[in-house]
Formats: sequence, C-alpha cells, structure tokens
Amino acid sequence: MTTSAASPLPQIQHYEQWLAQQHGLRFDDYEALHAWSVAHLADFWHSIWDYYQLESPTPITEVLSADPMPDARWFSGAQVSLPRQLLRHTAAAEQAGVPAIVSDNELGQVREMAWPELQRQVASVAVALRSLGIGRGDRVAAYMPNIPETVVAMLACVSLGAVWSVCAPDMGVAAVVDRFKQIEPKALIAVDGVYYGGKPLDRSAVVQSLLAELPTVQYCLTVQTPYAAAPLGSRHWDWATTGQDAQAVALFEPEWLPFDHPIWIVYSSGTTGLPKPIVHGTGGILLALHVAGLHNDLGASYSDSHAGERFLWYSSTGWVMWNIQVSGLLFGTTITIFDGHPAGSSSQPDWGVLWRFAARHRTTIFGAGAAYYSNCMKAGLDVGAIPGLQQVRTLGSTGSPLAPEVQRWGSAQLQAAGAGEVFWCNISGGTDFCGAFIGGNRSLPQAPGRMQCRWLGHAVEAWNEQGQPVRDEVGELVCTKPIPSMPLYFWNDPGKQRYLDSYFDHWPGIWRHGDWIQINSDGSCVIYGRSDATINRQGLRMGTSEIYNAIEALPEVQDSMVIDLEYLGRDSYMPLFVVLRGGLVLDAALQDRIAQAIRTALSPRFVPDTIVQVAEVPRTLTGKKLELPIKKLLLGQPAGKVLNPQTMANPGCLPWYEAYAARHLAQHSAQTATP
Repeated sequence: MTTSAASPLPQIQHYEQWLAQQHGLRFDDYEALHAWSVAHLADFWHSIWDYYQLESPTPITEVLSADPMPDARWFSGAQVSLPRQLLRHTAAAEQAGVPAIVSDNELGQVREMAWPELQRQVASVAVALRSLGIGRGDRVAAYMPNIPETVVAMLACVSLGAVWSVCAPDMGVAAVVDRFKQIEPKALIAVDGVYYGGKPLDRSAVVQSLLAELPTVQYCLTVQTPYAAAPLGSRHWDWATTGQDAQAVALFEPEWLPFDHPIWIVYSSGTTGLPKPIVHGTGGILLALHVAGLHNDLGASYSDSHAGERFLWYSSTGWVMWNIQVSGLLFGTTITIFDGHPAGSSSQPDWGVLWRFAARHRTTIFGAGAAYYSNCMKAGLDVGAIPGLQQVRTLGSTGSPLAPEVQRWGSAQLQAAGAGEVFWCNISGGTDFCGAFIGGNRSLPQAPGRMQCRWLGHAVEAWNEQGQPVRDEVGELVCTKPIPSMPLYFWNDPGKQRYLDSYFDHWPGIWRHGDWIQINSDGSCVIYGRSDATINRQGLRMGTSEIYNAIEALPEVQDSMVIDLEYLGRDSYMPLFVVLRGGLVLDAALQDRIAQAIRTALSPRFVPDTIVQVAEVPRTLTGKKLELPIKKLLLGQPAGKVLNPQTMANPGCLPWYEAYAARHLAQHSAQTATP
C-alpha cells in the first residue's frame, strides 16, 4: 500500500528494513539499533554508504583505521563528489515536475529554480571560476545571503575541489575579516546589497573593505542588487552564469575528490583568540548529511511516499544550519529558502512572516531556531489562523533548548491550522562536525522538552566529573568514538594543537563538546546549555574575545567580561560587565555606544541583554578572566564550589559578584514562577 505524503513511512524504518533484508540484522528497538551502530562503526558507516548508493570510481581499501581520535581515517581509497551525488536526482525530479529551489524574500520576490537549471548554473559558474585559475585546494570566500546564487556558488566551488567558506552580510567587517583572513582566499564572491529587516542595505563599502583587508584575493565575483550606492569594479554574476562557452558548460563534470579532500571551512568561536577555522572533509560531510536525512526524515519530492516534499530550515548563511538546509537537495527534496528577517521589519516585528512563507510555498518540513518559536509564542501569534499550513508534518528546532511549553504551543497551533499531529525534530549538534549528536526519530514517542534519541553512529554519553557515564542525571556531553565528519583539522594549526585544545584537552582521546546533557533511561535526552564560556545566541556561537575586541577598543572601557546564561526552557540571557576609566559613569549614551560597537563589529544578535558597571573583572593569578566560574555562580552553583580566592589576582571583588548572583537568581526564580 502506498503511504500518504502526509505520513510517509519514517526513513529510519526504511533503513531498518534494508538492514534486515541485506544483512539479516534485526533489532528489538531503537536503543539496540543505536548500540549496534556505535559498537560496529565501520559496518554502520559502510551500510550508510551502500544504503544511499554513494559512488566512487576507485575501491575502498579500508573503512576505518585503528587510529584514535582525532586521527582516525575513513574510507581510504575512495573518491567522492557532493555535486555528483546531489545532481543525480535531476532527471527524475524534472520528469515529476518538482523544482530544486523555491526562494522568496521580504519583498515577496519569488523565484523557482528547476533541477536542470541548477545543474547548468553550477557547471557554468564552475567553468567561469576555472577560467580564473580556481582549482583544487584554493579557498573561495563568500559574503552572501540565503539566496539561490549562494547554493550555486558553493556547489560550483566544490565541483572544482576548491574550498568554500561563507559569512552572512549581517556580520560586521571586523568579524568577517577575522574569519577570512586566516584562510587566505584566492577569490571572493559577494553581494553588493541586501534587503533585510524592512529596509535596503548597501553592502558595496563593506565589500570594498573586505578586498582591502584580504590581500590574497585575486578575483571578486559580484552579485548585483538595486541596493548598492556605487558599482563594484569586478566580474559580475551574470558573466559567470550566462557568459561562458555553452559547449564547455554542457561537457563539464564535477571532479572526483579523495574522501578526505577539504570541502568547506566553517567557524566556531571559543573563549580566546580568533574564530576557529574548521576544515571538513568531502566524504565525511557526505556521510554525515545522509545520516541527518534519516533523522530529519527527508524524502525525495518526486517519490510516491514523499510527493511534493518541501524542506525549510530557516538560517542565515553564517550558521551551519544553512549547510543542513542545502543538504535537502541530496535527497531529491525541494528546498524552500527565505532571504530576510524572520519577523519582517525590525521596527514593527511580524512573527507571522515565516509561517506565511511556509504556507505560500507548501512547505512540509519547517525548521528554525528554538528562540524563533519562543518569540512567536510570546508575541501571541495565532499560527492556527494562517491558511495553508495543513501540509506541515514536521517542525524542527535547534540552536538552544526548546522549552516544553513552547513545544506544546507549537503543536496546538499546527493542529489548529489543520496539520494534525506534528513530528518535532529537535536536534543538538554543531558547526564543529556539521551534524547533530542528539536528534529526532519519527518512530519514537515524543515528550515536550526532550530530544528523542542519540544519532546513529554517534557514541554520545553524559560523563560526570570523574569521567564516568551517567544516566538520568546531568553530565558533560562527550563522544567516545570517531565520526566521519569530525574536522580534518583547523586551518593553519601546526600539530593540531588548537584542535586538540578545543575538544580533547579535558579527557585525551574523548571529544568533549561543551554542553550539559542528561541522557534518560529511555534514551531520550535533554540539553541544558553550554558548559563552557562560549556565547550561544539563537544557535550562533561567538567567542567572548571577539566581543572584548569590539568594546575594549572604546576609550571609555578599560576592562570587560561577558557571560551567556542558558536555562532550560528560557531564552539566553547575556549580561556584560564593564570597568570604565577613572571617574566615568555608565549612562545611557555610553551604553548605546557599547551596543553599537558590538552591532558594527559582530552582529546585532550579540548585543547584551544588560550592561553593568563594575569596579573589577575577576581574574586568575595569570590574568585570565573568570568567565566560567562566574557563569556557574549566576546559574546557582555555590561560590565555594566554583571559585577559589587563593587562585585569584583580585579576590576582593568576589562579594560583589556573589551579591549580584543572588539578586539575579531571585529575579529569575520570580519570573519562572510567574504564570
């Protein structure tokens, strides 16, 4: 019997049936399947290769080497191509009449791109880049929004074996330069303007600044818009897509690349130094994205069971969820992408914008950051009154913990809209390995506030301070065995020292992710936020050092410390403590200048919730800011357990922070108790 498009057989069940038929493997429940997947890593990942029919023109000589993390080698001998794997859906999708990309923006400018046109544009841009001398190993940086051109540019780059890296146009020049300058790009692909938050924004001066700050860039390819104040003297996108030799475009084929050839560089910030330029491998990413498809329950839009499937995961290009959004194409799924602010105008927020977008374009899988759903609920949005949402069968959430009441609200709203029972695919993972440790499984029961399971092939545990695995209590999220999409390395990191310090410093050979997690007896999980001092705002991480660089450049600010507080079921709350130069007082004007400095250098999302003037920032004897101990204090842990005055350079400032923490916790408790 054909399963209806509204409730197709879960992809994980298809995979389990295949395991039984092809390998005689049967499991009593998901926990048993997961246990097999991590106990037999090579067999599991080879099964993903076979199940999704990944291809290599050369034989696999070894699936997994015996080297410990982070030096394990995967699929030795294999060659892979993400564009080849993705574009092989072209003929079937075209025959069924389903598009590859549906895009829209705040102005309602709808575009559809057919699969053959996607294939043609990827080939044309690749031919253009090759004519400029771009090839294997060259870095191509992109300053681009969430539009079809960005998808095409990425696929064209990796078709040549070039290494892709993108930042969003809402990031300031300093933040972009801090990222791109490290990787020494040979080419820049940039947009000269955007329309965002209800207004046009000229980005031509930003692009000129980037070119001045990035001396290795030899070529700039510009996507022109009506919003630029002045034209940029560079090659234009139309030249790349329509100005190439037609025969060369028709004959172009993406290159086969070694399994561990770099595909892209993404950035995740720690608490010190420049953002970490994380290099991912082509083959590891291909495998990770296919496991994501299992758990996110993606199917081909041209198939009988998933006919008309349309996938949205709202994201800026600066967040790894953009990569996950694009990965829908790997499954033959139409992706629906929105370029703009999810609430429309920043001066007059309208939280129905994204829902109406989903209704207008018949989206079936709707994903966003947890904070987005919370904002919709707080705004009193009546999603049920928006016509056209009855086809939504999945709501995805990530970026921060999703409160139980928000999940219940979302389910009720979609039921009121006629969508019936909705599958919540709540995931937690990260930029670091372009995947998720914890996620969804439509075959399992759902409980608001919980994530259903650990992903297949991911040996995730909660460890206590003694390094022992625990159940039904909060511990450090660790991964005890390698996964293919763990970073190859950080760019320009001799001896992998920064890589090791980032994930393996606490327990050698064990990946420590920096999250608090509780794994329950039934296998469900709860994430309680960051266990380190990294800032996490709506799923985007930023190192505290980047905020300090922005505000301590102000002549009035002598010292500062920022803390990001995450509570299960509540939004991130970020106080900024500042020490001002002698005799100055923190007035409204100075607060505005501090906030503006952060907006300009980084992004508006990293503006703190409150700015507090303090006499001193607590530091260790070696001068390090005590961010994590103060964070733990503000989360309610006893001062005696998290702070040792004997190791401090200025213990006299502790009573002030203890008193502040007590006031903050009392206020937080009162807010929590308020119905």
